[in-house]
Order: sequence, then structure tokens, then C-alpha cells
Amino acid sequence: MGTNEQPTLILKDIHKSFGKNKVLNGISIEVNKGELVTFVGPSGCGKTTLLRIIGGFTEHDSGEVILDGRSIGHLPPNLRDTRICFQNYALFPHLTVGENLAYGLKVKKWDKKKIRERVDELLTLVQLEGFKDRMIDKMSGGQQQRVAFARALAFSPKVLLLDEPISNLDANLRVLMRDEIRRLQTELSITTVFVTHDQYEAMAISDKIVVLSDGYIQQVGSPIEIYDHPVNEFIASFVGYVNFLPAKIDSIIKETDAAVVSTEYGKLEIDIEQTEFAPGTEVLLVIRPETLKIAPSNGTVTTQNVVQGTLRRYIYSGALAKCHVVLGNDKEVIVDIQDPRDHVPLRENEKVDVTVSRNVHVLKKRA
Repeated sequence: MGTNEQPTLILKDIHKSFGKNKVLNGISIEVNKGELVTFVGPSGCGKTTLLRIIGGFTEHDSGEVILDGRSIGHLPPNLRDTRICFQNYALFPHLTVGENLAYGLKVKKWDKKKIRERVDELLTLVQLEGFKDRMIDKMSGGQQQRVAFARALAFSPKVLLLDEPISNLDANLRVLMRDEIRRLQTELSITTVFVTHDQYEAMAISDKIVVLSDGYIQQVGSPIEIYDHPVNEFIASFVGYVNFLPAKIDSIIKETDAAVVSTEYGKLEIDIEQTEFAPGTEVLLVIRPETLKIAPSNGTVTTQNVVQGTLRRYIYSGALAKCHVVLGNDKEVIVDIQDPRDHVPLRENEKVDVTVSRNVHVLKKRA
């Protein structure tokens, strides 16, 4: 995006309540042209309400919805240059695929020849050539999702809104359709707002993620920023598995941008910004399972950043093994082993050494 180009979609200080229940508390977001932005968060966080406000299906209490520099918050859905693909697809079961795609174009009184051409273009776009005369109820869930997606694209909207459109599909098909949505979105360079409760889906599909909780924005960033640099414990624990380890900054090593920290299970040396924390600061180490290494214990700890524990559970799933390790009396951490077939065999209830990476994220401990 050029430096002088304005965001395609701007939400300014959006508030929404249902009775006494405040659902959105001053939400402000910018979505750039051609960007796929995902709203993610637990049930009841306000993500679907926010999407419906953008599309005009729910009226907000205050704030502004701006599309290409024009305020559209007062307009009904049909007069906004947005289109929504609902969770239940909202297709007409008594019509064919082609008739479903043509319906909105007929309402807008398009020429019959133009309608036929546009329907054929849409079918090619979603790789459903040859299904034009198939009844909707004879299509699989994945095929129906493609039809719904194509129908939303019929008028080439400035913003495409996707309300958990693949949540009704089985796990394998969800992955396929997720990748298909991303392919089409990239190919068309269409500005897209996607809603999901699935953090892994958000990580896989998004340019930018907006994490919501209790009607507030907790963090906005790229998938890498959200995962590797969460701003609080909620973000860290919501997006992926995580281990939290309380610690205290003992000293700062200026020459190497590192710090020595004390934990209940021993001292660790970690990479840290010198200006961020001072000696004596109580912190929380955010440690992802895949950054830890595990091996049978040799009885004594002689290597830096190694803590000892007991392997309580070993969960094998082919390409990954999850190891539940207890440190001390009751502190459980999870260690991921990638491709466990090439790893040293481990047995449940045996003593193990867990190596903690220097590259961990650090949060200031809440009072």
C-alpha cells in the first residue's frame, strides 16, 4: 500500500449494547486495501456483532463506519459496497447453483446475457464449472460453501465479510476450504474481514489479526506478532498452547542483550531488551511448547537453561508428540516433539531434562 493511500475500511470508536449488556466498548480498527483481517476471540467477545455492524445488519449505538472515505453507518446493507457470506450460507435450496448465483443480479435488473456471463465467471472462479444446473441440496457442504462465496463476490464488493463460513465443515474439509478462501482473496486482492473463534484458523489465513475479549481489543498484529509477542496473558494463552513460568530478573548482561532470571526450578539466561526490565522485576516467562527440548535425565544438571522434571504423559499423534512434564511438586509444562520417530525414546514417569530456549517472551508480572 502506498504511503498516501487511505485504509479501505475504518471503524472509529464503535459502541454497542444490547439492553444492559455492553458488547462493544469503543472499537477502532483500520483495514487496508487488499488485506485479510480476522476478528478472533472467545464466544461473546463481540466479533460477530462487529462484523454485522460493518455490513449494516446490526445498528451501532455510536461511532463511525467509513468505507473509502465515506461514512456508511447510516446506510442499509444493500446500499453499502460490502457483501457477507453467512455461517449457514443462506442459499436457496429450491434453486440450482446457477440460479442462486444469478438471483441478486436479476434483482438488480442486469441484462440476461451479462447475467449468464457473470455466473459462468463465478463458477470458474470457485472451480465449479459443470455444476450450474445442480440443485443446491445435491451439493456437498464444501461445494455449498463455494457457491455462497461466489454469490458474495457477484458484485465485486469493496469489502467481503465472512462470518465463520467454514465452521460447519469437518476438520479436513475446513483446512481445504480455508486455503481456497485465502487463494481467492489473494487472487482477487479483495479487502476481507473474517470472523472465527478458531485461533489456528486465524493464524493460517490472516494478514492481520484483531483479538477481542469482553468487547475490547486486546491486541492487533500479524500472526507472528500475536503468537511470538503477546501483550498479555490472555493473548498468550488464547493463541496456541503456552507455558507460563514466574521469574525474577536477577541481572542484565549488557554485552549480550541478555538477562539472568531466577525461577523456582533454577536460574535461566534469556534474551531481553535492556530498557524493558530492571533487576528485581517480577516477570512471567511465556514459553511455547515447541521451543522446549526434552531428553532422559542424566541425574545432574550441568548445562545452562536445563531444568529437571518427571514425564507424566506422552501423547503420540504421528508427526507430533506432546509431553506433559511435572516440575517440582505440581508445575506442569508441555513440550512438543516434532517428528518423534527420530527422537530418543521416552517413558512415562521417568526423569527428564527440559532445555529452555533463550528466546522466550517476557511479560511484566501483574500485581
